[in-house]
Order: sequence, then C-alpha cells, then structure tokens
Amino acid sequence: MAETFNVEIVSADRLVWEGEATQLTAMTTEGEVGILAHHIPLIATLGVGTAEVTAADGSRHVIAVDGGFVSVGMDLTAIISPYAALALDINVDEARRALLDLQAARDAGDNSMTTYGAIKRAQAQIKATESRSLR
Repeated sequence: MAETFNVEIVSADRLVWEGEATQLTAMTTEGEVGILAHHIPLIATLGVGTAEVTAADGSRHVIAVDGGFVSVGMDLTAIISPYAALALDINVDEARRALLDLQAARDAGDNSMTTYGAIKRAQAQIKATESRSLR
C-alpha cells in the first residue's frame, strides 16, 4: 500500500476537502506538479485549472481551482485558493451557460480582467467535471 500524507484544500469561504492521500496533482503557473508522501517542502503558485487528489481509500477527487498556491510541509500539504470546488458539486450546465455568456461579453468588447478571470474559472469548472466523468 502506498504511503499517505495529510491534504487540505481550502477556498476563501470553506474547507473543500481534507483527508489522507496517496497522491496530489495540481497545475502551477510553471506546469503540473505531482506530490507523494515525503515530498520536499514546496510553495508554488497555482494557475486556474484543476487539481486531483487520490485518497487513501483509492477514490479520486477532481477539484476546480482559481489560482492560489500549493504548500507542501512536513505534516500537511495544502491548496489554498480564492475559489475551489469539487467536481461533483459543480453544475456543469450552469458553468457552460456562464462561459457562453462571458465569451459573448468578451466578443462584444468587454476585455476586463474580471471577465477574463470568470471565463478561466468557468473553463476550470467544465474541465473538472469532464475529468471526473472520465474516471
């Protein structure tokens, strides 16, 4: 059996997931990072995208994240993000509608960072949901 480590995934308003894991993958601004037990200490900036936790029981949890950072310490590995949601909690139809509306706003001339960020978040939500359904 693979060794485990403590993981917490926290958004600005709640604890999204916590438990023992055998693996965590996340997309940083420098590329994807994979973390196993006894990983060297690390702090990395997250991009907008997905993270995946393989829990000690073998279950996999896909999470949409909107930036933030991952921190690997001696006793805890944490993802802290302004927005994080488990794929199973995301309404993919709402995310797709939001993405279409946001892209229409952008096409109509709204090039604000707020719209850009909302587009990236909707894309991450859709990707997380699709990644979960591939399992």
